[in-house]
Amino acid sequence: MINPLKQFLVEKTKFYKLGKAIDSDVYFNKTKELSQLEILKAPRRTEIINYFIGFVDAQRYLEIGVRNPEKNFNRLQCPIKFSVDPGVEFEENPVDFKMTSDLFFEKLAKNELEINPQEKFDVIFIDGLHLANQVEKDISNSLEYLSEKGVIILHDCNPPTEYHQRETYGFMWSPARSFWNGTTWKAYYKVRHQRDLFTICFDCDWGVAVLSKHPYPFFNQIQDGIQNEFYEFSILNKFREEHLNLSSFDTWVESTKLK
Repeated sequence: MINPLKQFLVEKTKFYKLGKAIDSDVYFNKTKELSQLEILKAPRRTEIINYFIGFVDAQRYLEIGVRNPEKNFNRLQCPIKFSVDPGVEFEENPVDFKMTSDLFFEKLAKNELEINPQEKFDVIFIDGLHLANQVEKDISNSLEYLSEKGVIILHDCNPPTEYHQRETYGFMWSPARSFWNGTTWKAYYKVRHQRDLFTICFDCDWGVAVLSKHPYPFFNQIQDGIQNEFYEFSILNKFREEHLNLSSFDTWVESTKLK
């Protein structure tokens, strides 16, 4: 007969050894270090969005993926603002349009919302489902309603490690723990190949990327010689600056003032 106390102690010992192994694991420790470094980077997305609202003299703003409006949406200084979120992550969901972004754009195209589809948005912030396929759709749909000199801003485009860019958010045994950027960077990298768009990614707040139809200073497109056909993180990591057009936000602001 199995001794319950002995079995309990054996199991506890196993968990203790596992914890010790994780605590000393190179991948876990390096990932933790990079997560902490990313948290310390400034500015945050709200400051960048507010800057571009002023930079393009925005009158109309759209936010896709709001969660808690107090974190970002309510802090933005734009005359006319709209918000879209299905409310999966925030039960109160005090947004203008309580629906998925796909449904929002579908209804907008059919003129079924209290928004004139002929009036373009000057700044659109995409921070919804962080999977490349959905982000690509959100970018494509947003471009249809973006003003000529407007900008689309994306969050989570610069994952520090391969664990941060995992597809499954809920896997908390990952070395990245609860930090998650998803595969947003893949959609951003793909759109950088479009010859009618110009892009830049600021090295702060997990990578804040900006897209525009207008060639703003230091915005560019991916060079033909830089390829990552299978969207491998190891290649992104090796050519991060070229893949993302990675830049310091403060340096970019100072440089544009000189232009």
